[in-house]
Amino acid sequence: MTAPTIDTPEEITAEWVGEALGAVPDSVRVAPVGFGQIGSCLRVSLAGDGLPPSVLVKLPTADAGTRGMLVGAYRSEVSFYRELEPTVAVDVPRCHLATDVTDDGRFTLVLEDLAPAEQGDQLRGGTPEQVRGAAENLAGLHGPRWCDPALLDLGRITMQDAEGADLLASVYGPAIDTFLEITGPLMSSEAATTVRETQDVVVDWSLARAERFGIVHGDYRLDNLMFSPDPAVQVKAVDWQTLSLGLPAKDLAYLVATSLDAPARRACEEAVVAAYHRRLLAHGVTGHPLEECWDDYRFAMLQGILVSVFGCAYGARTDRGDRMFAVMVERTAAAVRELGTLGLV
Repeated sequence: MTAPTIDTPEEITAEWVGEALGAVPDSVRVAPVGFGQIGSCLRVSLAGDGLPPSVLVKLPTADAGTRGMLVGAYRSEVSFYRELEPTVAVDVPRCHLATDVTDDGRFTLVLEDLAPAEQGDQLRGGTPEQVRGAAENLAGLHGPRWCDPALLDLGRITMQDAEGADLLASVYGPAIDTFLEITGPLMSSEAATTVRETQDVVVDWSLARAERFGIVHGDYRLDNLMFSPDPAVQVKAVDWQTLSLGLPAKDLAYLVATSLDAPARRACEEAVVAAYHRRLLAHGVTGHPLEECWDDYRFAMLQGILVSVFGCAYGARTDRGDRMFAVMVERTAAAVRELGTLGLV
């Protein structure tokens, strides 16, 4: 279907829905959902034949200056649904409409409403069962395009290179300072020390193991996962604005470490990695034994610290956000120490 790009909830009319979904509703009701820090997400309830009960509409932020800086993130998500999603096996919401993203950041996405599925809670953490299901779903993103050379020609998503590593070297230290200033009172001194120790290795880490690559979600964690009571499709992944190419285990380590406190992670992580690995093999991956997968998982643990440091230092601050990033790093730092991650770089 096609429909014009819109900017405001007021433009979600019955006529516009008809163009987007192919049937004109008898009534339309619009309500905001989620936090909307880099855009807005609206639940559109519909009445009429040939239509779902509701859909979600994603729009960019209303602030033109901020919107312009987020063009890359918006294009990442749109290109995922239009170009990449048909080539992988990860469970995601059905996309009804994905318009082009203009140079000033205007776009419109219309997605399946996953209710009554519930969003994971990063602060509370997940259960081992949820994490395992999410890891198996993650293999559906990584496996079908594992080390696919065609990915290197996409342009929109890229591997880390020397220029990117130089930029990382220049900004990571100041980001750590800001992060610890914000979260210091919320974390243990042991976790803060581990964060400081990552500064010496993070650049080499970001370039290492480039021989194994795939599509990396970049923020595959509980807040971006929807859990359903339906045993056929228990988890679907959302928010595809941070895509890159890189070591696939970065998504896996990030998921496990940020979702579980240390005792729960220790008790289940080997089983979770094994379940993920079995699904990789089912999606056609070869030449990647379980031992290598486990070693990549250990190595990739810095992802949780890196993403959290930058998210906290440069993102819009909220009380929940401060506490969330502190919890994510506390959990991940424990995994980094226990699994000997720094010694693998």
